Amino acid sequence: MRTFITEPERRTPVIAETDILVIGGGSAGLAAAVAASRAGARAMLVERYGSLGGLATNGLIILLLTLDDGRGKQVIAGLCQEMVDRLSARKACLFPPKEEWGSPDAVLVEKYQRLGLVWGSGPHVVRYSVAYDPEEFKCEADLMVTEAGVDLRFHRWATGVVKDGDRITHVVFESKAGREAIACSAVIDCTGDADIAVLAGEPVESERVHPWLWFRTANVDEDAAETSKLRPGYYKTTGEHGYLHPWGAAERIEHDIDAANPDDLTYAEVECRRLVRAEVDRLRGKAPGFERAYLAGFAATLGITETRRLVGKHMLTREEMDQPRPDAVAITGNWTKYGSTYEIPWASLIPQGTTNLAVAGRCISADHRAHHATKEIPSCFATGEAAGLGAALALQHGVAHQGLDVESLRGKLRAAGAYLP
Repeated sequence: MRTFITEPERRTPVIAETDILVIGGGSAGLAAAVAASRAGARAMLVERYGSLGGLATNGLIILLLTLDDGRGKQVIAGLCQEMVDRLSARKACLFPPKEEWGSPDAVLVEKYQRLGLVWGSGPHVVRYSVAYDPEEFKCEADLMVTEAGVDLRFHRWATGVVKDGDRITHVVFESKAGREAIACSAVIDCTGDADIAVLAGEPVESERVHPWLWFRTANVDEDAAETSKLRPGYYKTTGEHGYLHPWGAAERIEHDIDAANPDDLTYAEVECRRLVRAEVDRLRGKAPGFERAYLAGFAATLGITETRRLVGKHMLTREEMDQPRPDAVAITGNWTKYGSTYEIPWASLIPQGTTNLAVAGRCISADHRAHHATKEIPSCFATGEAAGLGAALALQHGVAHQGLDVESLRGKLRAAGAYLP
């Protein structure tokens, strides 16, 4: 039987005020905050950890899968392409040249499979996917938000919202500084887990998942490893004498978890680390080139790609794959299917009730099967950019998110460099 305590009434200081409050500093939040600020809004980005990128950095999911449609055509551009350009200028990423996108050449396909840039069941072609250095990504993300004039606040966790009717007026945060509130005109939920939507009373769908923990090895004899018949299973990305391992005990761990439950997460963290270390021991004993390898680092966070998803104004479904939408504000390919795209409408980024809330990233309103494509990092960039620019336009015109002129938003996105069909 659950018992309760009664806390004394308290007054919470309002420490700041902003136009658009973006919560969650993964790829979606990064894009949302930069897009909103570049559109002229005062934007604040609040992140619970001490660096940006989320799973794209701290989760070691350091592969942009994918910016194309599987037929050689780029469908994600905008701020995601800007990040690739920034990393490329630092010589901190790898990707196929444009003339190879869509090529079925078996030699090229095998080359990029070994870099982790080609996935799926085939028949394969070369994809426009990108492998990158996560520490360089963090630095470039810092630069993008500061150069855009975003007010960046690390080390705070959103724990509550204050509403006036159907609008959020404040979001409450906890940190080592105590309990604080930030006043805002609009909110963008980029938490990945739809935390703000839940706090605002919006309906969500939830999924149980098998936990994953990506890791890296070092001191590998690359000549031996590159000829190993044990591959795929580990990938050569941007470092020397080491590999990225997108492995997570899904077939070994005892049960799936609710990744919005902290006790389930505790179990998964401990069990995944145990199993990853056992995997490194196995590689040392059986995989050519790994005889003297060591574990260079776990991801700082589990590779959880699905927990709660908003049930918004429109639920994007598997049946809408390859269907054109005149109200689309983002488009994404599918990293495991060739030639398949989803056109994501503004209505999948906004809730049913709260009029100044948008969501972006992996918690947008999509069903479980469409989510397989929309959860990927490039897609999160695209929905984040759309949410940030859309929220800024709604404020400029004094309308609720549900009343936004979507055609105007589409035009602004194109002008900013995003791709829309």
